[in-house]
Amino acid sequence: MARQTRVRFAPSPTGPLHMGGVRTALYNYLYAKQNGGKFILRIEDTDSQRFVPGAEDYILESLAWCGIMPDEGIVQATGTDGQPAVDANGNPVYTIASEKSEKNPHAPYRQSERKPLYRQYAEQLIANGYAYYAFDSAEELSRLRAEAEANKQTFIYNYESRKTLKNSLTLPADEVKRLIENTDTWTIRFKIPEGQTVKMNDLIRGEMEVETNTLDDKVLWKAADQLPTYHLANIVDDHLMEITEVIRGAEWLPSLPLHYLLYKAFGWEDTMPRFAHLSLLLKPDGKGKLSKRDGDRLGFPVFPLKWTNPETGEISRGYREDGYYPEAFVNLLALLGWNPGTEQELFTLEELVPAFSLERVIKSGAKFNVEKAKWFNEQYLRRRTPQQLAAEFRPMLRDALTATTSYANTATVTQDLKFSDKYLAEVCALIKERAHFANEFWDISKALFTAPAAYDEADVKKFCTPDNLSHAEELHTLIAENSFPTFTDEETSETYKTECCEKIEELLTGYIKAKEWKMGQVMNTLRLFFTGNTRGLGISDIIYFIGKEETLYRIRKGLDSIK
Repeated sequence: MARQTRVRFAPSPTGPLHMGGVRTALYNYLYAKQNGGKFILRIEDTDSQRFVPGAEDYILESLAWCGIMPDEGIVQATGTDGQPAVDANGNPVYTIASEKSEKNPHAPYRQSERKPLYRQYAEQLIANGYAYYAFDSAEELSRLRAEAEANKQTFIYNYESRKTLKNSLTLPADEVKRLIENTDTWTIRFKIPEGQTVKMNDLIRGEMEVETNTLDDKVLWKAADQLPTYHLANIVDDHLMEITEVIRGAEWLPSLPLHYLLYKAFGWEDTMPRFAHLSLLLKPDGKGKLSKRDGDRLGFPVFPLKWTNPETGEISRGYREDGYYPEAFVNLLALLGWNPGTEQELFTLEELVPAFSLERVIKSGAKFNVEKAKWFNEQYLRRRTPQQLAAEFRPMLRDALTATTSYANTATVTQDLKFSDKYLAEVCALIKERAHFANEFWDISKALFTAPAAYDEADVKKFCTPDNLSHAEELHTLIAENSFPTFTDEETSETYKTECCEKIEELLTGYIKAKEWKMGQVMNTLRLFFTGNTRGLGISDIIYFIGKEETLYRIRKGLDSIK
C-alpha cells in the first residue's frame, strides 16, 4: 500500500535562517503539494551549546513571509490576553506545536521537548550490539588528535581505534556501570560495522557506495545534557513522523551512510525514506558557498528578513527590508538549482507546485546572481497595479517628506493633492518602469511632490549659462501666457495624461525649435530648476503633475537663486 507523501523541514535555531535554508523549505513544500502530501516543520534544537534566542521565531516569521506554510508542526500563538496572537499587520503569529491534536498528531515538534524518547532508542542500539558507551574525555580525544597530527595522520574514532580507547567494548562491565552512574561526560557512539559496503540511492545524485572502514563512530547521545545528537534524533523523528522523503542540503550528504546504517540497525529499512540532497548556493563567482560575509562585501542580503544578533547587536540585512516582494524572493530561490525545462522564468508559488520536480534539480552548485535577483523583483513590481503600488508608496512618501532636509514643501501643491489616491496611482504608473523596488519610488519621483532646496553645482556650471538663463526667462513668460491642461483629481479618460503631456511638449519644443535654441541645453536648464539636477523624469511629465502655478514658481525660484 502506497504511503502518503510526508516531507519535513527541520532547521536548527542556531541563528538566522539562510536563504539556502528557505530554498530547502520551498522544495519540500512544493514536493509535498505536488504529491498531495504533508509538509511538516520540526525544530531540531538538540545542540544546546549553539542555541540562539529568537532564532525559532525568526524561522517561523521567514516562512510565513514567503507563504511557505507547514501543514503540520505549528499552531497559532496565544497573546497575553489569551486570544490568538497577531502581528502589527493583523497576520497570525505562529509557534511550534507542543500538544498533540488532529492537525499535529506527532507533537511535540521541538526535539528538546521529545528528550525522553531518544535515550531509549540509543539504549536499544546498545542492547542489540549496534552502539556502545564511550568514556573518553574531551581532553583525551584532543590529545590523540594532536598526536596524530604531529605524525601527519588523522585520528578517527573507528573500528580500529575503539579497541584501545576507554569504552564499554574495552572496559569491564562493573567499571562501565560505575562510570555511567557516577559521571556525566560519557556518550553513546554508533558502532560502525567493519569491512562493509553501504549502497545508497539519492533521488538527485543517483547510486552511491561508501566503505564503512572510512567512517567514524559518531556520537548519538550525550550524558552531559541528556540530549541526542542530530544523527539519532533525526532518524528517530523521521521514522516516528512517517517521513517518506528527506529533501535536505548537500552538507548532509557525508552523513548519509551513517543514516542508512542506523535505519538498518533499528530494523526500519522497509519504511526508510528516500533521500535527495540539494546543491549548494554559491558565491556570484561560483567559488565557494554563499555566506553572510559575501553579502556584506558585495552589497546584498543572504537572509530573508533583517536579523539582529542578540549578543552583539550586529544587524544583518534581509530581503524583506531591502524591498523585495516575497513572491520575487520565492521565485528567484526556486530557480537557484532547479529549472522547469522551458523558457518560463516567472512563477507564482501556486504555479511552481505543478511545475516543480526533483528530476530537474541540478547536482552542481547554483551561482547566485544579485542582478538577476533584482530583475525578479522588478518583474513582480510591474505586475502590481498602480493602485497597489500607491498604497505601498504612501507611508514611504510621508516618511520621506517628514525626514527630508534637501527638499522643501511648497504651498502651491497642496497636501491633499499630493496624497490623493489618484495622484499617487498616476505617479506610480509613470515611475514603476524605472524602479527595481518600491522603496526607490521617492528618489525617482520626489520632484513631483516638493521643490528642490538646492541645485547640483556641476549642473549649474554646465547649463546655467547667460544664454540658457535668458531662454528660461522667456519660457517662464511663455508658460504664464498660455493655458494647457495638467493633472486633475477628477475622473479623466485613459488617454488624458498622454494628451496633456503632448500639448506641454508641443508648446515647449515648438517654441525652442522656432527660436533655434539648443534643445538639450534649454531642457536641462528647466529640469535643473524642477528637480535640483539634470537627471530623472521628463519635463512634460513633471509639469503635468506639479501644475502650471508650481512650474512657474520653480522656474522663477531657479532664476532668482542662480543669477
